[in-house]
Amino acid sequence: MWRKDEPGRWSQLFADLDAQAEAVLRAEEHGDVAERTRIEVGKLTLADRLRAAVGRELAVRCVGAGPLLGRLDGVGADWLELTESTAMESVVPLAAVIAVCGLGRWSTVVDGVVDRRLGLRSVLRRLSRNRAVVRLVLTDGGTLTGTIDRVGADFLELAEHAQTAPRRAGAVLRVWTLPLASLAVVRRPPP
Repeated sequence: MWRKDEPGRWSQLFADLDAQAEAVLRAEEHGDVAERTRIEVGKLTLADRLRAAVGRELAVRCVGAGPLLGRLDGVGADWLELTESTAMESVVPLAAVIAVCGLGRWSTVVDGVVDRRLGLRSVLRRLSRNRAVVRLVLTDGGTLTGTIDRVGADFLELAEHAQTAPRRAGAVLRVWTLPLASLAVVRRPPP
């Protein structure tokens, strides 16, 4: 037998089912967003994380060089540039970075041809062209001071000489050939 209040019960039942369906959809959407976020974060590189921190004070731990403290001044495809408190400019290959402290929550992704070309070798070639005196900190903790003579595909040649002496044949103690993978930090003393 049909009663007057039955349509209300059906309406409640359907309303309840609609609410449950909407809750399931919201949960699926939330799960999809969370999964998409995890996928996008999984595509970020260390360089992407560092780019958003340019201008910030960071602590960077490096193989063979220990901790470096300074302002992040630039980031390339495979290097970062720090100005340490002593006004020493340091270029660190990302391959030598063990850990970084002081990054914010954001990342900056750059998908440009120029960015991909501005690798560590470009920085080293510029230093070579400028005949800058550099101190190389190696991954074994050793250091060499001198002028970069040449930069190859996976190596550089350094004319070792005193930091205070310009690169002249008489000042060169020896010439080192180093794989780029052996570099922990390339330091340029303040002028």
